[in-house]
Amino acid sequence: MNVRMLRLQAKAVAALLAGCLVAMFSPATAVATAKAATATATTTADAGNPFVDGWYADPDIAMYDDTYWVYPTTSKTYAEQTYLDAFSSTDLVNWTKHEKVLTTADVEWAEYAVWAPAPVERNGKYYLFFAANDIQNDSSLGGIGVAVADKPEGPYSDALGRPLVGKFHNGAQPIDQDVFIDDDGQAYMYYGGWGHANVVKLNDDMTSLGTFADGSTYKEITPADYVEGSQMFKRDGMYYLMWSEGGWTGPDYSVSYAISDSPTGPFEKIEKVLAQDPAVAKGSGHNSVVNVPGTDIWHIFYHRRPLSESAGNNRQLAYDRMHFRPDGTIEPVTMRVRDNFADGNSLGWKTYGGSWSAGGGSYRAKSSPGGKALLDTNFADFTYDANVRVTSGRGDAGLLFRAARPAVGVDSYAGYYAGIGRTGKVVLGRADDGVWTPLKSAQLPLPTRRDHHLRISAVGSTIKVYVDDMATPAISVTDDTYRSGANGVRVFDTAAAFDNISVDKVG
Repeated sequence: MNVRMLRLQAKAVAALLAGCLVAMFSPATAVATAKAATATATTTADAGNPFVDGWYADPDIAMYDDTYWVYPTTSKTYAEQTYLDAFSSTDLVNWTKHEKVLTTADVEWAEYAVWAPAPVERNGKYYLFFAANDIQNDSSLGGIGVAVADKPEGPYSDALGRPLVGKFHNGAQPIDQDVFIDDDGQAYMYYGGWGHANVVKLNDDMTSLGTFADGSTYKEITPADYVEGSQMFKRDGMYYLMWSEGGWTGPDYSVSYAISDSPTGPFEKIEKVLAQDPAVAKGSGHNSVVNVPGTDIWHIFYHRRPLSESAGNNRQLAYDRMHFRPDGTIEPVTMRVRDNFADGNSLGWKTYGGSWSAGGGSYRAKSSPGGKALLDTNFADFTYDANVRVTSGRGDAGLLFRAARPAVGVDSYAGYYAGIGRTGKVVLGRADDGVWTPLKSAQLPLPTRRDHHLRISAVGSTIKVYVDDMATPAISVTDDTYRSGANGVRVFDTAAAFDNISVDKVG
């Protein structure tokens, strides 16, 4: 074990002892802190990923006053990447879009390939660092620029009239910058593509470069397997450098990290923490990190490609919870599938027949003969939970799982369906492109309410359906016709509302 990891372990022990002392001598403070953390603790984007609409990539997040601001790359062809949008939120649930906060019309030297904006505030000014023109050599005009504004939403204008970094140094293409201001006020910029990472000092004006003690300006800090997408944050006195590996158009795109006790390294790779999940999404990478103020809750923001998409630029923005081990290392991030519809939208859902709308904290369907909505997932063994409210009609409403080949039509899919009607009848069956095969049904006591908690447990060929009672299944069957597929919701001759969707992999 190296000295750096020993220091991390020592810090973890000290923090644990300090926490115990606080709890012993100030119980009221300890309880209040615990309640505050619990109140803001979420496992993921509980209102659903993607959290905003459209194709975007490379999100960087900043917090200005009490508002979170996300600045991503517009994920289009290089020639179409001529502007940057931003998104703001006070609760990480409801997001407001701010269109074209910076365009190439505002930057005389930038023509296309405007990438990876990095936001930072200093001295009442808001800075947005960006890369443009995807330069391939030192004779081309382009690189990393700086824009400035009086407000987070802009409009931003070019602060220099030229790139801040317009040449290759230490083999690093001048792209994918991240700006970090340390506790002592020193600002740093981490950047680099083509498998090389540099760090530079920024002067107080945020538009010029400083030098290190040895007189150098560009310090190479490339860790093992680095490709692009530098990201720096600090926690408990330690510096975390994150970066992306693999090819950005491929499923191997991923995020790894290193820890150092200095903002300039050295940075030795520890492990990969975010990668594709064949059940949820692929091409997950180019991240940023945010800490919920007053807590030790951290979220990782990143882009990913839906499973059914193959085009390189079809990328969406997502975030999930990031957890730390006692020694300060980061646990591998799980891309959760959740949707409580608190944001009033149904992003990520695709409908096949019926009439669907999101609002009032639920996903609603009018009565139809088999209308369905599916997520782009491919789970095999899982637990699938949802709240189902049957609002009218003589049919049933419930959950689709291990589904494929969906189309408009009563039973136009291949997969399983479990539903419940207003009389308490529970049904489980499978469809095969229009052919319905009932597997089992059960009659529950006449319900006194129309809201039900449905749970599907599917492990191998064993399928269990729970309704309200999570200890005893209402239905249990063995069927191995379908082994994996998408998750969704469905109505059959009834209207219904769905809420608190949650799918968790088993095994």
